[in-house]
Amino acid sequence: MLKAKKSLGQNWLVNEKIVGEIVAAAKIKRGEMVLEAGPGGGVLTAALLATGAKVIAIEKDNRLQEILQKKFKTEIESGQLKLIHGDVLNFDPILINQSYKIVANLPYYLTGGFIRQFLTARAKPSAMTLMLQKEVAERIVALPAGRQAKNSKESVLSISVKAYGKPRLVKTVKRGNFRPVPKVDSGVVTIEQISANNFKHCDEKKFFQILKSGFGSKRKKLKNNLDLTGQMLATYGDRRAEDLQLTDWLKLCANR
Repeated sequence: MLKAKKSLGQNWLVNEKIVGEIVAAAKIKRGEMVLEAGPGGGVLTAALLATGAKVIAIEKDNRLQEILQKKFKTEIESGQLKLIHGDVLNFDPILINQSYKIVANLPYYLTGGFIRQFLTARAKPSAMTLMLQKEVAERIVALPAGRQAKNSKESVLSISVKAYGKPRLVKTVKRGNFRPVPKVDSGVVTIEQISANNFKHCDEKKFFQILKSGFGSKRKKLKNNLDLTGQMLATYGDRRAEDLQLTDWLKLCANR
């Protein structure tokens, strides 16, 4: 195995059972298009191809690019796999030109930018299945392990994701299932039913301006963070940003 590059945040998943669970969670059907970010040595890529899906795999590390080209020579020649050398953050999904899903074991440093890029893209994926740092995975679903739903706290990240789709924590993955072994555990998250439907009656840009202002000082009451009047002041003025659900933020946006 190649020596991982710390600069690229490389931690390769080596447990094939977990790879199978990721693919199962993604609900891939034969003939579907899948975008894989950072295929690494191709363990997940092989499992995706085995479903009969068409795969676009984007790899930044030129050393791995050469390995993948040899490993999947047949699939590349048949057109089932398209291998792209580059940075996935520079990839415009409009080029896929059809419905697609994302499945990826993401470097931890890439998570925020990656999720934001594809949820806000003109050509959004229909669903994402992502391996993330456990803490981030739990923040996205706003339901840390062992907590009751009524006690979970929302964040800018969780509300931003829920504005576009329905996130679910599939499972947590111990750090020992990766090489090299990272310092933290991971979590598999799915985001399904991705769309911009929530912004039919609420301007998307205005929504995120209100959301970020509301969380500006998250322990303060919203009347101190937002310019609220009338019914919105009466309903939300004495509440804190972390206690509001997506529906509340959409109401605040629609009434501004």
